[in-house]
Amino acid sequence: MKLIGWAIVLAAAGLTPAAAQAPPTAAPATTAVQAQPAAAADHSAMPAMAMPVIAPTPGIGVPDGRKGIQFQVTGIGREAQGFHDNWLLVLCAAISIFVLGLLGYAMFRFRRSAHPVPSRNTHNTLLEIVWTLVPVLILVAIAIPSIQLLRHQYSPPKADLTVKVIGNQWFWTYQYPDNGDLEIVSNMLKEKGDVKPGERFRTDADGPPLLAVDERMVIPVGKVVKFIVTSNDVIHSFGVPALWQKMDGNPGQLNETWAKVDRPGVYFGQCSELCGARHGYMPIAIEVVSPERFAAWVASKGGTMPGSAPAKPDSSAIAPVAAAAVPAAAQPQPAMNPAATAQN
Repeated sequence: MKLIGWAIVLAAAGLTPAAAQAPPTAAPATTAVQAQPAAAADHSAMPAMAMPVIAPTPGIGVPDGRKGIQFQVTGIGREAQGFHDNWLLVLCAAISIFVLGLLGYAMFRFRRSAHPVPSRNTHNTLLEIVWTLVPVLILVAIAIPSIQLLRHQYSPPKADLTVKVIGNQWFWTYQYPDNGDLEIVSNMLKEKGDVKPGERFRTDADGPPLLAVDERMVIPVGKVVKFIVTSNDVIHSFGVPALWQKMDGNPGQLNETWAKVDRPGVYFGQCSELCGARHGYMPIAIEVVSPERFAAWVASKGGTMPGSAPAKPDSSAIAPVAAAAVPAAAQPQPAMNPAATAQN
């Protein structure tokens, strides 16, 4: 019995170092969003972590079954919507009415009872000039405002913020290179009945079903934001109708678009390129906030604003931990680490 007791004691003593080393091994060093746990703990006291979730505005940035183009919140979007509603639709309606009237006139004027002997005319110079010239003038009338719109859309001003948008099967990754390489991963939120107890599920404040996400892209209002769109696997498409945005993300290629949103709120979109079995579960949610709120959000995620240094940890708070950790690290090989031995 004494031998069994000693064996149990020795086994427990042998397992103690492995148990003590388990927590550091299980803590992975990942992106900048998850790094610096001490700083993240400090951010819990900041207002950024207490920011309430902005609920979408009904009818703005959210598909609600209406016909036509969504309410636009960018200058380019309003220009495009005006071109579509006030010019293209009017021109299409005028052409359709003219053609319908011409068909009706021809059917009545040249019916068999009124003209039992059909006309033998084969050429009419004036008519041929008219039906050639009129379509050319119509195309010119469409081309001038559309080329102007394209010039405005593809001649962006200097960007105030850059966001790299990466499509994955089947979620989005957003990187902020101007904010300390901040990175967030955005996945669709499931309904309450589809998650396990304790897991987060969609609420009305998050957005409509199939469009709400756990991490929204956040950008400041009134600032020029450049989107660099790419993909990690297959072709995806970054599309947000209220921002007049739709740009394909191709693997190994960087495509660029931009937006300047002038109205705070939440705007939703989806992947607009067939990308696989769960293509319909890649929603996009962009939260547009004030510059102050954006800076607080960046800080809450562990990022930094341009021109500001990252927060330094309190040396007085970590000194006892460092002092206690040095002997433990130096004990296994005291003779092979002279610097650690001298420090001790």
